[in-house]
Amino acid sequence: MGFAGTVPWTFFEYTKRKQHIYISQSYKGGNSINEKQFHLLLLVSIIGIFSWSVINPRDLFTWFLEVLPAVIGLIILVKIYPTFKFTCLTYFLMWIHAVILMVGGHYTYAEMPLFNWLRDTFELSRNYYDRLGHFAQGFIPAIITRELLIRTSSLKKGRWIFYITISVCLAISAAYELLEFAVALFTGTAAEAFLGTQGDVWDTQWDMSFALIGAFVALMILGKWHDRLITEKCTLNPDKK
Repeated sequence: MGFAGTVPWTFFEYTKRKQHIYISQSYKGGNSINEKQFHLLLLVSIIGIFSWSVINPRDLFTWFLEVLPAVIGLIILVKIYPTFKFTCLTYFLMWIHAVILMVGGHYTYAEMPLFNWLRDTFELSRNYYDRLGHFAQGFIPAIITRELLIRTSSLKKGRWIFYITISVCLAISAAYELLEFAVALFTGTAAEAFLGTQGDVWDTQWDMSFALIGAFVALMILGKWHDRLITEKCTLNPDKK
């Protein structure tokens, strides 16, 4: 199954009796898979994408730096899986983020072919794949952070959850920029592809701005849906928040 971007996902919906996730597609006759099968599908597909990404990458050092966060995240998710399972929406967003990182690692963010085509076709000033990556760096951690706060802390849904989530996303973005800075200091020109500034002196500020925008957008458009999924998951598994 050509999973990456080929299926027009529209929504995930829990059914309380059968505890299934129905993945509705834009064509008639959508099928259903249970939660564990969906998780396995994401795991197997991301391992496949990871394997592709390491085959003849444009720059192996850059590939390592870009893919490392996804690998660390995957190890953590597998380790905590028996005791804590995220909602399927959150897992799917994590999958998307990992794909973005692996594709960026394979081609480098400044040379991603599709965005090179967009740059040349529309006479843009740069390859904007890195902007997509930093938007995702805010969008997806926002949902992860929100779910962790709601399910593991005493905080109630509302302004504090919103504020803390935005703050965490900005902190992650700032930490990543500091990591890029440290790598550049220690490795010199070897880090140029990892930095991906493409000659923009304001690249760091733009990166953090896009992460901030991504976090805001995620909370605004997915917040209520995310609440329903968390409520249903906790109802189905009352002993495991």
